[in-house]
Amino acid sequence: MSDSPDSALLGDFDAAGLKIGVAAATFNSEITNGLLEGALSVLDDAEVTVVRVPGSFELPLVARTLIEGGSDAVVAIGAVILGETDHYEHIARETARGLQDVMLSTGVPVAFGVLTVRDAEHARSRSLPGPGNKGTEAAEAAVRTARLLRDLAARS
Repeated sequence: MSDSPDSALLGDFDAAGLKIGVAAATFNSEITNGLLEGALSVLDDAEVTVVRVPGSFELPLVARTLIEGGSDAVVAIGAVILGETDHYEHIARETARGLQDVMLSTGVPVAFGVLTVRDAEHARSRSLPGPGNKGTEAAEAAVRTARLLRDLAARS
């Protein structure tokens, strides 16, 4: 595009009229519940569908299903915390890959609200209410990206 950086499009944070799917893992629920609350706190003006899934690995499939059901964007929420085995690495990597695949194949934003941390305290601090809640940040990214895509389509 020929736009200067000062005039570049940035999706507005306006959730009104958007259908937002939120898929939240129940595994590590102490963390994911805080992330979910953070996401919902900024989606008041949207039509929100919340679904719970067993773990982060199930998020890509459910994200795709929410999109097929008409969601304008999806917020994927989970928490993968390092343990004593390689399981952490496999789940974190494949969840990220799966969510990206869904986003790229559908053209619908899927915000990555999945914490991948080495220490449970890091996850807790990122799921607390207020600034720094990664669920809030993911919901804001989903809305802004959905708006940006609409703006770009309108320019075409």
